[in-house]
Amino acid sequence: MILLQSPSRFLLQILQDRLLSPDKGVDLDCHSVEFDDVRYHIQFSMRNPHVVVLSVSLPIPPPEAIFFDGLPFGAIEAIKAAYGAVAQILDPPKDGYNLTMKLNLSKLPSDEGSTRFLCKIPEQRQALLVKIASVREVVLGAPLRFVLKNLATKTVAPEMDQLIALVHRPKESFFLLPQQAEKVTVIYPMRFQDSTDIVLATSFLQELIESRRTAGLNNAPSCMWSPSPPLELKGAPAQALTANAGFVTFVIFPRHVEGKKLDRTVWSLLTFHAYVSYHVKCSEGFMHTRMRRRVESLIQALDRAKPESEKSKKSVSGKSFKRLSLNEAHSNSNS
Repeated sequence: MILLQSPSRFLLQILQDRLLSPDKGVDLDCHSVEFDDVRYHIQFSMRNPHVVVLSVSLPIPPPEAIFFDGLPFGAIEAIKAAYGAVAQILDPPKDGYNLTMKLNLSKLPSDEGSTRFLCKIPEQRQALLVKIASVREVVLGAPLRFVLKNLATKTVAPEMDQLIALVHRPKESFFLLPQQAEKVTVIYPMRFQDSTDIVLATSFLQELIESRRTAGLNNAPSCMWSPSPPLELKGAPAQALTANAGFVTFVIFPRHVEGKKLDRTVWSLLTFHAYVSYHVKCSEGFMHTRMRRRVESLIQALDRAKPESEKSKKSVSGKSFKRLSLNEAHSNSNS
């Protein structure tokens, strides 16, 4: 299965090109949209080639998810910790965006012994560029990272000891329950608009639960699926408990967030719904391709079964015509 990558390829490519050739660029004003309605607006001018202005628009939060000044809990602290002196948060942000940052590329770290004539970005700079391109994870994943960091030390923050709603899609949220120091429960109401997607997603999730029981996945987080809301969501708003593809529950333990596992766990949980949606659409496209190929093979079999007398017929005016087979029709349309 394919896992979605945290860095935005759009942002990363622009930043890399800007860093490699700061004096050969042009003024840039670009917009980009990613899955789950995360939008980017990146600007820079040749009058100040080392400064980039990046604005980020997040999904519209549902009523149960709490934002502070347009950002999730802990987002400002997470940005400062991730980017340091490179990023300056502009207040207020640009109209229509939740966050606007001024990035000073001249303050990126430089590796000792590196030279500007190499057509390669030093490792420390590249790592920070990747982190900047992962601004979605830094901002939206800030409260989730805070909870899981406490889980790694087997503690529960006083302000985060109850059911927490985190936004991950427009007007949709998933829930954290960090009431115990030894585990954190993560619950997703799974919603899909298309009836076919609902059927495929339900089947996909049930197979995911079954695959978790295999011997090779003993160390993976425990996973459960139910058609009705689990008891952990008692007290959640009624509008947040409507899910036409059931509810998925993961139980995260300290071993899942140790060291470098933390970043991977945060991103995987943050984009779980997008991960399922991606594979549902891939499965749907694969089945459509198989059906088209099957229909074409049946038409070819019918064409081969027809006698020659039926393939050549005459019209009312007496002119004869020949019914083309599927292969002949394709070759004529291509020529």
